Amino acid sequence: MKEENFDCVNGRKVVIIGCGFVGAATAFSLMQSGLFSEMALIDANHAKAEGEALDISHGVPFAKPVKIYAGDYDDITDASIVILTAGANQKEGETRLDLVHKNIEIFKSILPQIKQQNFKGILLIVANPVDILTTVAVKLSGLPENRVFGSGTVLDTARLKFELGNHLNVDPRSVHAFIIGEHGDSEIAAWSSANVSGIPLNRFCEMRGFFQHDEATQKIAADVKNSAYEIINKKKATYFGIAMAVKRICEAIVRDEKSILPVSSMMHGQYHVDGLALSMPAVVGRDGVETLVPLALSETEQRELEKSAAVLKDILKDNNI
Repeated sequence: MKEENFDCVNGRKVVIIGCGFVGAATAFSLMQSGLFSEMALIDANHAKAEGEALDISHGVPFAKPVKIYAGDYDDITDASIVILTAGANQKEGETRLDLVHKNIEIFKSILPQIKQQNFKGILLIVANPVDILTTVAVKLSGLPENRVFGSGTVLDTARLKFELGNHLNVDPRSVHAFIIGEHGDSEIAAWSSANVSGIPLNRFCEMRGFFQHDEATQKIAADVKNSAYEIINKKKATYFGIAMAVKRICEAIVRDEKSILPVSSMMHGQYHVDGLALSMPAVVGRDGVETLVPLALSETEQRELEKSAAVLKDILKDNNI
């Protein structure tokens, strides 16, 4: 697999498809990271891609050398990672299914062009709804499943750690917990495996003077799930958080870190889920998703996960996927 993948590509080259808020913020975050020496931006509006490339390039003297330019699909051929952020935004009065249908149609126009390039790198899906679109990308791209995955609940998990860190007044990097399932309204906080530096969450809470566990966890889970809505209500879109989440995923790939991240990848019977992409902890490295991590779930969490998967399957079925 390694010979087929990174040995055939430029490991320091990334392509971002879609130069909206998320795509542009991701490009800016990656420019600052120093992970790549070449970055091509692709957008249906080529002038927009040119403008973003020029604007971000002006910050290169404050960062590390990187060539940033507006490109086209030919630039995909030797890229190590293609990040797909292109998609329509949900408008007032539209249903979720309306958004799904529009973005599936956008993917149907983009993925064949990626497929034509004999692309050997990683295809990272960031557009929403990410689990649905990752499933679509796996089926339409023709790429091996380990090399097609979504940003999943990496950002949701960061939000959970942030909220828990604030609640307990500890460094959120010392909090170990996952949001799993759909990146969306049916997401699940996996409380049964949550801990702070190896200490079970409830025990650590009591060390810090908190004893109303059910009340606290319900509020934190709701705050995490609703945080995107709150941000959108206040500033119309979310993009900085997801841009940093994408940077974190790219770090794991480029550095072959074997990091455990809750990305969206195809399920084949794991957790009693089959035939669709779902956000669950996985080992991520230079070849993409190496293996899923067998997270121990409570009976309630397992039932909620299966319900989350059923929601996604119904949407896929309604869209003939």
